[in-house]
Amino acid sequence: MIERYTKPEMGHLWSIENEWQQILNVEMAACDAMAELGEIPKEAAKNIRAKAKFDVNRIHEIESVTHHDIIAFLTNVAENVGDDSKYIHKGLTSSDVKDTAYCMMMRDACTIILDDLKKFREVLRRRAKEFKHTPCIGRTHGIHAEPMTFGLKLLLWSAEIERDIERMEHAKKIVSVCKLSGAVGTYSNIDPKIEQMVGKKLGLTPVRLATQVIQRDRHAEFVTSIAICSSTLEKIATEVRNLQRTDIREAEEYFSPGQKGSSAMPHKRNPINCERISGMARLNRGNAVAALEDITLWHERDISHSSVERVILPDSSINLDYCTQKLTDIIDKLLVYPDKMLHDMNRTGGLIYSQRILLSVVDKGVLREDAYKWVQRNAMKRWMEGQDFRTSVEQDPDITKYLTKEEIDDCFDYKYFLRHVDMIFERFGL
Repeated sequence: MIERYTKPEMGHLWSIENEWQQILNVEMAACDAMAELGEIPKEAAKNIRAKAKFDVNRIHEIESVTHHDIIAFLTNVAENVGDDSKYIHKGLTSSDVKDTAYCMMMRDACTIILDDLKKFREVLRRRAKEFKHTPCIGRTHGIHAEPMTFGLKLLLWSAEIERDIERMEHAKKIVSVCKLSGAVGTYSNIDPKIEQMVGKKLGLTPVRLATQVIQRDRHAEFVTSIAICSSTLEKIATEVRNLQRTDIREAEEYFSPGQKGSSAMPHKRNPINCERISGMARLNRGNAVAALEDITLWHERDISHSSVERVILPDSSINLDYCTQKLTDIIDKLLVYPDKMLHDMNRTGGLIYSQRILLSVVDKGVLREDAYKWVQRNAMKRWMEGQDFRTSVEQDPDITKYLTKEEIDDCFDYKYFLRHVDMIFERFGL
């Protein structure tokens, strides 16, 4: 991921330096376990711990000859450790250490992402409570439907973020595994106890069975979970973008002093950050497809997944980390215009109360088909001729045969539609 969209903590986690450090941590943990079991001298394990280090430039230099990154790494470490380096990587294959290291990195990425999501959820809940009873129009198909509150919109988003938290918690569990079982997963040259000991030391659970690699359905769940979270963020960002449109402008991104919206038009206040989130969500959905393709490998393993994972694992994690923090800031500072929301709710001359009238007539014993026809014909006069809907209803002989003026007036009270808002908020402990 480019620096522009990389936060320091997540960027460091996926740096090449940290990747090699995690691989070294796996190698040293394996040496410690072998020493404890008496398979290598304890002094050798201590010496490895004390001297083992690497230099990224040197690894690249060696790899230009070996064309094998793990061998280049081991060669560089051996240059620093000396004779005891013969015990490093004993009985292991490259994927034992690389897959285990990647699992630690995915696990740690989940921890950062979960922290991001939980902070975002709290901002959404706070602002939902702030606008709990702020009336606005609910839209279906982009068309005015019935009254709701802006707080409900924010609360709905927080509920989806809660599910994203659950997804990432499960993904974290799925990738928090290790594998040190050799070339095809049979422990042919390594004691299974070593895998158990290394897993305990690194906070990972050994997989029950592997081939040369940990199976990639785990990685796919990690990346697809990130893609779903990214799509949630895009859903929220898209709604903000729509609400910021000039002809709606019920809410908008904060526009800071000195900010410029256009190089050509000084008046512009554009939802650039929400548009950025929408665009970056596309990247993570694309990465999810690549992760799904990585599940299928030839026989016990091929290397077709490796090049893909070098890109999609860091990029997806960094992307979601950045976008979650960005959208948290957007919602935290979101400019909300309740007066415009109320104005827009009344723009259709009462059409949004059509169902209330319909049901009130039905309650009087009229067939639903007849009641629907009567209400709809008056609604169409508003759409096509601009006639006031309420006035038309009050003058319709079929409707007034069953509803008094007071009953009709009662149908045009938006508060009726919001009478269960408190109950819904109580479901979320608010």
